[in-house]
Amino acid sequence: MKELWRPGNMLYPLPAVMVTVNDKANNKTNIITVAWAGTVCSDPAMVSISVRKERYSYNLLKENMEYTINLVTKDLVFACDWCGVRSGKDYDKFKEMNLHESQPFTNNTKGILESPVNIECKIDKIIELGTHDMFIAKVTGVIIDNKYMDENNKFCLNESGLITYSHGQYFTLGENVGKFGYSVKKK
Repeated sequence: MKELWRPGNMLYPLPAVMVTVNDKANNKTNIITVAWAGTVCSDPAMVSISVRKERYSYNLLKENMEYTINLVTKDLVFACDWCGVRSGKDYDKFKEMNLHESQPFTNNTKGILESPVNIECKIDKIIELGTHDMFIAKVTGVIIDNKYMDENNKFCLNESGLITYSHGQYFTLGENVGKFGYSVKKK
């Protein structure tokens, strides 16, 4: 039996990511944890993040018009959570979490060195919504940690221990139960 609940966001699991943004006034890079992030277009490659207006990083995003999405692994989950409940107004999150900045390639926002993937982005459009505004951006570069490359030069991202966020909890990726297109593959 099913029951009707009030409208809400029950689209889980989601990637939990740490987004870096420049804080020029304080000469540092800030980290904001975001679970509302996703792909919006493949050509051109575009992503989005949604951020509340009262968050410290909100105005930094508007000022800089760029950000870097840093994927989170099991080893980074504590830092991811901590950065999500502490404000960059009060803390240098890199210092507090013993994280290291990586130099950007295609924008001016440093990434997180410990992350297996840094997705550099330039904001194309800001859509005002309700509690959150959506920052839609073009991907200008994807930087990967080559320790996840195999002997055939294939990037094995799923071996990095990526995490997801679901209804207030963090999870690692689970068992592989299929591959894109396997349902129609000829035997």
